[in-house]
Amino acid sequence: MDNHISEADGNGKIDLNGQLSPVAYSLKVRKGTGRSFEISVRLSAPRDWLLQRGFSSDAVLISASGARIPVYHPGGELNNADALSVELVARDDSCTSTDDIVRKYPEFNSGSHKLDGF
Repeated sequence: MDNHISEADGNGKIDLNGQLSPVAYSLKVRKGTGRSFEISVRLSAPRDWLLQRGFSSDAVLISASGARIPVYHPGGELNNADALSVELVARDDSCTSTDDIVRKYPEFNSGSHKLDGF
């Protein structure tokens, strides 16, 4: 059974040791266990940019709303053998209502991404 509810995109910044770079990211909401929802965050960043700034396995996404979301490389420590475009992810299961989701991720409160009526 697919628990997928909605997807949205946003533009923010990646913060790596105080150095910022613009980045696009995607969000996906799924029904979690019990009353919770699971929000998956994904973004891609250039491997060389990350390595030149001392990245090993985690950084911070500053979302469009200003929220600071820790993101990590699911493959563990990054090195020169990794792909040129590196996926970083986060998972949040702290939301228990659509109001919580929209408050924390306002990207879901616009256009076709609205969660109203769920």
